[in-house]
Amino acid sequence: MKKWTQEQYAACLQEKKQEAHDKQWLYIEVNAKEFMTECEPGVKNLNPCCKAIVAAMLEGDAFVVEPKVRSKIAGALTVRFYVDNLSASRRTYAEANA
Repeated sequence: MKKWTQEQYAACLQEKKQEAHDKQWLYIEVNAKEFMTECEPGVKNLNPCCKAIVAAMLEGDAFVVEPKVRSKIAGALTVRFYVDNLSASRRTYAEANA
């Protein structure tokens, strides 16, 4: 079985964010280890999973649990994504904090 790519994780995360937006939720919290298990049960593929989560962060989103390592790749990585505004015009987290 082929492991998921960062793009596949990103697409799944975008679906999750859109679903929460449609339910009129304010935010969702995504934990890397739980998200990886949800997407790929029984597979250890943390690197692309964490990279997709961090890349999906927009201005206003926040780390609930921020790993100490610079790469941010850890099962404990937990991010709060605000889904009330999914506009493509929002700046990314990296742009907002540069």
